[in-house]
Amino acid sequence: MTCKLSHRGFGSYLCSRKLPHLTKGMHHRLTNTPDFKVAGINYKKTDAAARGRFAINNEQYARILEKAPAQGLSDFFILSTCNRTEIYALSDNTDLLLELICSETEGTYEMFSQIAYFKSGWEAIDHLFCVSAGLDSQILGDYEILGQIKNAARFAKEHGVVCPFLERLVNSVLQSSKAVKTRTELSGGTVSVSFAAIQYIKKHVSQLADKHILIYGTGKIGRNTCRNLVDYLDTKNITLINRTDEKASQLATDLQLKYAPVSDLDVHIASADVILVATNAQDPTITELQLAGKGQKLVIDLSVPCNVAEEAKVLSGITCVNVDELSRVKDETLLKRKDEVPKAMAIIHEHISEFREWYEMRRHVPLLKVVKDKLHEINIKQQPEQDAAGEKIQKVINTLAVKVRHDNQPGCHYIQAINEFIG
Repeated sequence: MTCKLSHRGFGSYLCSRKLPHLTKGMHHRLTNTPDFKVAGINYKKTDAAARGRFAINNEQYARILEKAPAQGLSDFFILSTCNRTEIYALSDNTDLLLELICSETEGTYEMFSQIAYFKSGWEAIDHLFCVSAGLDSQILGDYEILGQIKNAARFAKEHGVVCPFLERLVNSVLQSSKAVKTRTELSGGTVSVSFAAIQYIKKHVSQLADKHILIYGTGKIGRNTCRNLVDYLDTKNITLINRTDEKASQLATDLQLKYAPVSDLDVHIASADVILVATNAQDPTITELQLAGKGQKLVIDLSVPCNVAEEAKVLSGITCVNVDELSRVKDETLLKRKDEVPKAMAIIHEHISEFREWYEMRRHVPLLKVVKDKLHEINIKQQPEQDAAGEKIQKVINTLAVKVRHDNQPGCHYIQAINEFIG
């Protein structure tokens, strides 16, 4: 029996790529595409206010994870940061992805669908790899995104909605991002939203040693900003306030700063010259009343959604800056990072190739099992009084695995494997 080999190539896929350097020179012949999707919004087409309407905190995320399986979605995770809100899922129902996100956010399905982007298959997978490496971040090379992806996937796994495919994909993504971090200078230097805040203060605030700085919110962003203030601006005229006093007091002790209970917030807002807000609450935590008539102040809002009330931003004497404005700050470090992009893309290319190889092999596991069972059956019929030729069968299966991975002719290779074993 002869078989005419035919292969479904990547031609149409490569022609539509927005990142052609990922697939240049590749000759994989995949026979199908994983039903993997991403739907999301990010800083490229939305401002901080719009993104804030679709920001998802841990409580909202937990509720989505709990109700999703009953609605037909059991393999997914959601990434929500100051730059983006995205849902990654194995699903053929894009509408369901949007409905789940919007079921727990202030923004509506209609609004999200108008401003969202959608990717599927290998394009969605490429997107996740690039996001994890900091190539799609508002500040190029921002490495904090790696931890955010890891936490988002871990949280989903704890709720039982991460399948083997998704777990393998996330692990590959994390390995790729760590390799980019280790083998390139894409994240070299000190550039992040919190550091951009320091640069902004340095440029716009004179006689900083005489200025009183208030940091409201001592979560991860607040802590990073506080440490940058101490390290780069050489000032300790800083007061820390947090909704949980213990966090503020611990950080204050570590850095030899002052802290105050949240009940004294209004007093410290009134006396502060620079206020950094990193509370990441769903509603504004700094109001018009707290700032009105309190003199000249620089207010830097590091939260998404914005935690400084819109009415407060137009008050006389108040200068308010948000994460979008901070991310426009550029310096020599960012220029050096741009030079590292080709190296980073080459590393991502390597890891995507490895993941594709795994995916192709995984697709053929059912076929390989059927053939292996058939060979055992043939062996028993031919030699009923002898043990199955396990080593010989495994050798045939290994050869079959290589062939079906590279050539989309499983039926022909099935027959060939049987003939080879009998022969």
